[in-house]
Amino acid sequence: MAATDLRPVIKLRSTAGTGYTYVTRKNRRNNPDRLRLRKYDPIARQHVEFREER
Repeated sequence: MAATDLRPVIKLRSTAGTGYTYVTRKNRRNNPDRLRLRKYDPIARQHVEFREER
C-alpha cells in the first residue's frame, strides 16, 4: 500500500474546456505541486495545457 501512496493515480483535465482527460501516475516526492503538462487534445485537435485534477 505504501507504493500507491507515493505514486497516486491522477487525472489530467484539458484547459480547452472539452472535458478530455488523461489518467497517469505521479511521484509525490518529486512533484508535490499540481502537475501541468502540454499534451494533445483530440477533441480540440491541438496541443493544450492539461492540469491535475483531484
